Amino acid sequence: MQPILNTTLLIIGGGPGGYIAAIRAGQLGIPTVLVEGQALGGTCLNIGCIPSKALIHVAEQFHQACHHDEQSALGISVSSPRLDITRSIAWKDGIVDRLTSGVAALLKKNGVKVIHGWAKILDGKSVEVDGQKIQCEHLLLATGSTSVELPMLPLGGAVISSTEALAPKALPRHLVVVGGGYIGLELGIAYRKLGVQVSVVEARERILPTYDGELTQPVADSVKKLGIALYLGHSVEGYENGCLLANDGQGGQLRLEADQVLVAVGRRPRTQGFNLECLDLKMNGAAVAIDERCQTSMRNVWAIGDVAGEPMLAHRAMAQGEMVAEIIAGKSRRFEPSAIAAVCFTDPEVVVVGKTPEQASQQGLDCIVAQFPFAANGRAMTLESKSGFVRVVARRDNHLILGWQAVGVAVSELSTAFAQSLEMGARLEDIAGTIHAHPTLGETVQEAALRALGHALHI
Repeated sequence: MQPILNTTLLIIGGGPGGYIAAIRAGQLGIPTVLVEGQALGGTCLNIGCIPSKALIHVAEQFHQACHHDEQSALGISVSSPRLDITRSIAWKDGIVDRLTSGVAALLKKNGVKVIHGWAKILDGKSVEVDGQKIQCEHLLLATGSTSVELPMLPLGGAVISSTEALAPKALPRHLVVVGGGYIGLELGIAYRKLGVQVSVVEARERILPTYDGELTQPVADSVKKLGIALYLGHSVEGYENGCLLANDGQGGQLRLEADQVLVAVGRRPRTQGFNLECLDLKMNGAAVAIDERCQTSMRNVWAIGDVAGEPMLAHRAMAQGEMVAEIIAGKSRRFEPSAIAAVCFTDPEVVVVGKTPEQASQQGLDCIVAQFPFAANGRAMTLESKSGFVRVVARRDNHLILGWQAVGVAVSELSTAFAQSLEMGARLEDIAGTIHAHPTLGETVQEAALRALGHALHI
């Protein structure tokens, strides 16, 4: 029997939330142990955010090369491009390896003890990992989430999750994506740009159903232009004999021949597999319930990131992890951000920060809503991407900015400016009066604020 290991903070899960909490705790001199059953970096670094963006970049570069093989307005002409998907995946894996190695180095630098293995919770103060008992003063749950599986489409063989879709050994002829949310569309668009025939089956009546129709229309237009087939309002029934079966809601059945089916219908908190039930914590649906300090219903048991529910975003988990470490160190902190940016890396990209016009209206707020199109932005024109817009939502009485939305090329890079303006309590006049560099996409942010004030300059 191994001797009991004692520590102040024990973290279960080495994803963005867990490793950031561990690094900050180490910086603050808190003895910390981090337990991870798979690779450091969690879903985000290994099979989510980072590899998906790498594959999206490969797809975009190949798509552009194919475009230049046909007829380019830029005057560029190339011979027919070829894709070696094995080399593409090796490049993607190289990025992942560098990042995960960097996380390991940072944890070591800050004195965090990393134990590789699967944790089993014994009680609120002790955990067992492969026969090693660990006792702690504080237990932090950072176990993340898992892909939602459909009972009529069990994973295996031709039916895959995003994990397999991000590491293809060969590209399918026809990929059917089940789910028209951000995960399904990001990967579906990428595969289409890699030359794969793609169909998307969505149970609701439009793609990206959690966003408003005006914001997602440019994405729908792009999907159509790329030749992706959309089957909206269809409920999946199963996969048999190489065909996906779906009901169109009117008594008809859709049969789609497909050599691969990607199930991308969302994620759920990872609460199973480590004896969490022994703590009898208060739950919020499928997630662990937490307060504004990420404290669970049990004293000195904390939960951050996806296991604590929506919004399931890596940057939320990171901010929560840093905060919990500081609370344990004796600092006074609360998790009350003004806004957390949500980004879809589709083509074009979509960003939502703060309140939408609909949300503001539902809350009885009298607001000014104004938008500025990328079609009137010089930088967007030089990038051959004039679709989309930036939209601002502000109170009518005092011009306090409540929200930003954008759809267009590279708008993910505007998300920081959006969130910062909300956190700093900016008003329309603050943004309108700030000199924005020219020519940049960021000028649309200033122009949207100017338009809300009634005097946009370039439209």
